[in-house]
Amino acid sequence: MGRNSERDREFTEFVSARRDGLVRVAALLVSGDLAKAEDVVQTALTKLYLAWPRVRPETVDAYARRCVVNVATDEHRSLFRRREQVRSQLPETPVADDPWNDNSTVVSLLGTLPASMRAAVVLRYVEGLSIAEAADAMRCSEGNVKSQSARGLQRLRELLPAGHLTNFAKG
Repeated sequence: MGRNSERDREFTEFVSARRDGLVRVAALLVSGDLAKAEDVVQTALTKLYLAWPRVRPETVDAYARRCVVNVATDEHRSLFRRREQVRSQLPETPVADDPWNDNSTVVSLLGTLPASMRAAVVLRYVEGLSIAEAADAMRCSEGNVKSQSARGLQRLRELLPAGHLTNFAKG
């Protein structure tokens, strides 16, 4: 088996195992827009594939998360974001058992947070990353992660009914 086919096999196995989790993170980073989340993950996986030979196996999950955070943040900051395109047919409708419906209030409120604050909250309290892991994914200091996540949670607590935030956050 050639070197490239081994690389492709390893990458395909990684994507099969981790894609759903990356889409979940991306959806929260882009305020629950599943179509945009899919685009973010596709772009992030393309970047990961190009870097695949240089990524160490023990850091591949962190690298993939960083790619997703960077793409979601870049998408949000871009001055030349793609505009909505008019189509003659309606897009497919979402499935009834969409996992984001349970937390639709929280997901929409996450969209009110600035991108870096939203990323800190999602990575720390939804994905359960340590402060150091979140700082690495966001390419910032641990102190920044602490302050961004604390302020983000405080804003969410102010806007959410009592007890709703505890159902949303894992950690």
